[in-house]
Amino acid sequence: MSGDVIVTVTLNAALDVSYTAGELTAGGVNQVSRPGYRAGGRGITVARVLRAFGHDVLAAGLAGGVSGELILQDLARSGVPTAFTLIRGESRRLFRFASPGTSGPQLRFAEPGPYITTEELGRFAADYRALLGSAAAVVLCGSLPDGLPTEIYGSLVTYAAEAGVPAILDAGGEELKHAVGHGPGLVVAETGSAGSDQGATLVRLGAGAAAVAAGDLVRVVADGEEWTARLTPGAQPAGAQASALARGALVAGLVPGHLLGWSWPDRLRHALALAAGAWAHQPGESGGRDHVDLDTYEQLLDAVRVEPAQTGGIPYRHTA
Repeated sequence: MSGDVIVTVTLNAALDVSYTAGELTAGGVNQVSRPGYRAGGRGITVARVLRAFGHDVLAAGLAGGVSGELILQDLARSGVPTAFTLIRGESRRLFRFASPGTSGPQLRFAEPGPYITTEELGRFAADYRALLGSAAAVVLCGSLPDGLPTEIYGSLVTYAAEAGVPAILDAGGEELKHAVGHGPGLVVAETGSAGSDQGATLVRLGAGAAAVAAGDLVRVVADGEEWTARLTPGAQPAGAQASALARGALVAGLVPGHLLGWSWPDRLRHALALAAGAWAHQPGESGGRDHVDLDTYEQLLDAVRVEPAQTGGIPYRHTA
C-alpha cells in the first residue's frame, strides 16, 4: 500500500560550491569571495521544487564525507526531509567562479563522483525498499557514481513496481537503456532534435509514457497520443526564460499530474510554467530559500501552447 510522500532518489548527489571573483587571470593569484554551499543533483532539485509547491517529499540517495554533510545541512536549512544512505567516499563537488554581476563570465569545474562499494549498494537497496512503504511515488534522477551498475535504475523501478509505487525516471545513456524495459510509469529524457521520435521508442520499449525535451519544446507520447508544448514566443512575462527550461523543475512539474491523473495538456502547462521561470532559488545568508512566484506561474500557464503532435491542430486551452 503506497503512502503520501514523494521520494526522490539522487545517487550522484553534488555539493555546488560557488565563488564570486574579480577579473580571472592565468598565472597569478585570483582573489575570490568566501564560498557558498548548496546541495545539487537533479533529484534534489525535484525535491526542492515539489516542496516549494506544497508537496510532502523525502530526498534520498547516497552521500558521504564532508561534502555529504554539507549537502544534508543545506537540505535541512531548506526544509527538505532527507533519508540518504551514508557512504565512505566523498560526494562530488561542482565549483563555480563567477564575476560580479549576472552578465560576467563564469568558470565551472566538476569532480568525479565517489566509488560505491558492493556493501554500500546493498545498504542503499535495503533503505530504498523500506522507504517504498510510505511512498506515493519515487522519482529516480541523474547520473551514476563509479561502482554502480548501469542496470541499477532498472532494479529500482522493479522494486517500486513490486511495492505498488509509481516510478518516474529521469536518466539518459546506458542507464535509461537498461531501465526502460522494466516499465517505469513515466520517463523524462532529452534530445538535441525537436523532430526526434525518441518518445515513441521509449514507450515501445516499455515506458508507460515518455516526455522528451528538446530546447524549449517538450514532446509527450502516452496512451496512443502525442502532444507538444512550448511557451508562445513573446508571451512570457519579464524574467521568464522561454529558451531555457530547467530540467529539474520540468520533472517535478510532471509528478503531481502523473499521480492525480491530470490530462496531459494540464500536466504540460504546469510543468513548463515551473521550468520556464516560476520556480527559483533565492540566495540568502542562511542558504536562501526555494520559491514559487505564483504571479509568474499564472502568467506562464497562459503562455504555454499545447498541441496534438500528430495533427498539429488547434492549440489546447485549459478551462478552469
